[in-house]
Amino acid sequence: MRIRITGLLALAALSRAFAQQPGPAYEKLARAYSALAARGYDEAIALFRDAAALEPRRADIRKNLAYTLLKTGETDAAREEFGEAMRIEPGDDHVALEYAFLCYEAREEAPARKAEARRIFARIREAAAGETQATAAQAFRNVDAPLESGIARGQQVLAGSAPSFSAYYELAQLAEQRDERELAASSYKAAFRLLPERKSVLLELARVEKARGNAEGWMAALVAASRGGEPRAAELAREQLPERYPYVYEFRQALELDPKSAELHRELAYLLLSMSEQAQATRGEAEEEFRAIVTSSPEDYLAAAQLGLLYLADRDEAQAMPYLKAVLEHGDAATANRARMALKLPLVLEERKPEAEPLDPRMLADRSYDAGFLKDARRYYLAAHEQNPVDSSVLLKLGWTNNMLHDDAAAMRWFGLARASSDAAIAAEAAKAYESLRPGVELFRTTVWLAPSFSTRWHDTFGYGQAKTEIRLKTAKVRPYVTVRFVGDARVETSGAMPQALSESSFIFGAGLATAQWHGAMAWGEAGTAVSYLNGAGQRDFRGGVSYAHTHGASMAAGRGGWFIETLADSVFVSRFDNDLLNYTQSRTGVTSTLGGVKAQVFWSNNLTFDARRQYWANFAETGPGVRVHPPGTPAATTVTVSLIRGVYLVNAGNPRGPNYNDLRIGVWYAFTR
Repeated sequence: MRIRITGLLALAALSRAFAQQPGPAYEKLARAYSALAARGYDEAIALFRDAAALEPRRADIRKNLAYTLLKTGETDAAREEFGEAMRIEPGDDHVALEYAFLCYEAREEAPARKAEARRIFARIREAAAGETQATAAQAFRNVDAPLESGIARGQQVLAGSAPSFSAYYELAQLAEQRDERELAASSYKAAFRLLPERKSVLLELARVEKARGNAEGWMAALVAASRGGEPRAAELAREQLPERYPYVYEFRQALELDPKSAELHRELAYLLLSMSEQAQATRGEAEEEFRAIVTSSPEDYLAAAQLGLLYLADRDEAQAMPYLKAVLEHGDAATANRARMALKLPLVLEERKPEAEPLDPRMLADRSYDAGFLKDARRYYLAAHEQNPVDSSVLLKLGWTNNMLHDDAAAMRWFGLARASSDAAIAAEAAKAYESLRPGVELFRTTVWLAPSFSTRWHDTFGYGQAKTEIRLKTAKVRPYVTVRFVGDARVETSGAMPQALSESSFIFGAGLATAQWHGAMAWGEAGTAVSYLNGAGQRDFRGGVSYAHTHGASMAAGRGGWFIETLADSVFVSRFDNDLLNYTQSRTGVTSTLGGVKAQVFWSNNLTFDARRQYWANFAETGPGVRVHPPGTPAATTVTVSLIRGVYLVNAGNPRGPNYNDLRIGVWYAFTR
């Protein structure tokens, strides 16, 4: 469910950029595009940033910067650049969709980001047309329907059972994503009342209150979060607070959210005490706050000492002495000495306090991970691993954290260690993650595919296959590989006065270079030898070209049904075919669904083949319906395709057959990677 700019659109964007009158950023852009063409992404990013600073109102610079950031895996930075481009050009629906999809995938402040994505999808589905409108409409349905049902389900759970923190919190998150902000705010408040130790909930409440335009509610939530409790939440709250000191009424509103917070009561009490000395408040207001602290926390002897001293200053010894005596008996030496000074008693020598025990790094890591602060989480998990190297749950968390930080090599190392866990669930999850990442980071990668098929047009069974092992060097622009191809058939040749070979009837051994996939496209070239399995004759073979594959919508591998458009295109040079350049394009449009537990696609295909030498056998167009199924119990990459084709030759000079033909094709596809 993602739109990416195609190669043609990218070229058009570059052309428009250079067609404009040279501006202040022209020289930076020229160098950036050169670096981009050479895959120098880091250099291109720096140059695009410089160009954006020189011409901040040019959306095209922001878009190119965003797409380049995506190539390096910097999705958060790319999202911000797409957002800036969208603000500069609000009518660019493609950029808006890019921004929306990245918002939906964001981990930091995920509910607010998902809500913004949903709003963009809703806007575009009403305003745009064509494929963009269809994509936005489908995305909106995919986002909104689960939210609606989840909110209804959450409200039913809360209505029919004892309230719990998790139920209210989940309902708040869903409501925020659906822009039901009043419900989100009330649910965050209810969740916090049930578990006031989770001060991070107040940060989410502040976010919702700000979105609602409730400035007082936003300030109250931040003040409450910034005083005591979770250190990380307090730090983030302080970063968002205005530079000025909170007013008295803001402290009181914060106390309505967190009435048991001794830190809020104490700070308000000292503020009122300071204001009373300037006749801006009464001492009684300060005494009331200190009383609230002592009532809720009798062991808070610092507050008890201050309250006793206030009563003593009012010459109310009857009320002062119980508090001061409690401080003398139970308070720490420093606090007790304050009471002794007030009562004119001898002071005692203070004992040196032992250093406070540090916070558990595992707890800090889990909180950072849950909040989306992945770099902090990684740091804390590493500290937790040093404390307990055999804790396999920490190893697993380090794997997932590094994976989400796009450091798959490190992720594999931690997953590999977690695979040996004695906990079966952890070992299974780590093994699955390890196997998923392994193909992308191993030095050697072998891919094998087989595609036998039967054609009624030729009354023949054809076999195609390839085994390729490539060397995946991280710093290399291209990847070297060795390959063995097989192209053969059962009949070998047609009959009649002018028989024709139906296939190459060869094993083709070769070595070559290939680029990495880029938006579904790659270039490759190889040299080798074709060895006939009929007579053992060898022949030099040089081939290479450009390949493109893209599926938009619900592919066979997707976990959902729906419409899809599949496009395959190849332009291939083959020396054995008289140095010909062959071009293929295959397009399938259809729907994916599950019938009786079998994953299936029904589609209409349109195929076009043409070559540079205008040979009749290489120039034809085809169209027709088809069905593709994934047989139950077979590997995931196995499909069976049946197509009914009507074809027409586009070049008939030298064609011994008629210009039109019909064909029933049955084919099997199987592939695996090691």
